Amino acid sequence: MITRRTEKDTLLFPAPGTIVHDVRRKRVGIVMGHVGPYVQLRPEGGGREWDARPEDVRPPASVPPVPVAHHSTGDMTGGCHG
Repeated sequence: MITRRTEKDTLLFPAPGTIVHDVRRKRVGIVMGHVGPYVQLRPEGGGREWDARPEDVRPPASVPPVPVAHHSTGDMTGGCHG
C-alpha cells in the first residue's frame, strides 16, 4: 500500500542528505531515507546505518564542518617525488 506524506510528515521526515542529530542516541548522522515509521541515518564518515524515531531527530545545534581535501598548487601528478 502506498501512502502519501502530508505537510506534517515532511517536517518529521527530513529529506535524504540532511544532517541531523539523533537526540536519543546522541549521534549526528546523514538521512539516508525513511522506512516505515523510522528515519534511516548513517554516520557522516560512513558506517552502519541505524533507525531513529522521527520525534528524536533534530537539526544539529552545531555540526563540525566536513573536511575538504586540500591540494597544493605544485605538482598534481600524484606520483612519487624523488
